[in-house]
Amino acid sequence: MAEDQKALAIIGSYRQGGTIDSVVGEIMTSLEESGLKTETIYLREQHIEFCANCRACLQKQGSVRGKCPLDDDMDAILAAIETADCLVLGAPVNFGNINALTRAFMERCICFAYWPWDTPAPKIRKHRPTKKALLISASAAPAWLGRHFSGAPAALKKLSRMIGARPVGILWVGLVNRKNPSLSGITRRRARKLARKLVL
Repeated sequence: MAEDQKALAIIGSYRQGGTIDSVVGEIMTSLEESGLKTETIYLREQHIEFCANCRACLQKQGSVRGKCPLDDDMDAILAAIETADCLVLGAPVNFGNINALTRAFMERCICFAYWPWDTPAPKIRKHRPTKKALLISASAAPAWLGRHFSGAPAALKKLSRMIGARPVGILWVGLVNRKNPSLSGITRRRARKLARKLVL
């Protein structure tokens, strides 16, 4: 991967300095050391309105994402996604799936699909992913339990596909404890190993 390329992280965690922040930070640091430019967007710091399901963004055909009538920070976030070469998507599990903040963001990404009123199902505007993505999640449950029995992996994969990225790795941290959010050495090494998949 060329040194002038850029990695973008989207973090949907409510907690500053928590598990998701720490894992994504480890990945982004590794990417910077490999020569990539990096940018991190914290959804908790953005003004993101709820999708009104008006489908205005879905009516115009073409490969360019549809325009949402809502006036908030989403357009700038989506523009950053489009100009990035690879992505890191991080969201915690709440109530068996990705948290509400990330879900609200995910719903607004529907503009990457085309679905006029007279057709039965939406189609993704760009059929072939052009970017790589890493998916990061965490839960209070053991990692194997959260990864296989929550809806978060499927949701993050669907989000990745919608915004034109192909998942090349997933890192799940289990048994999260708010009183001790520090990452283990094993998790840090796994994060850095995953980062290399975006560089190759």
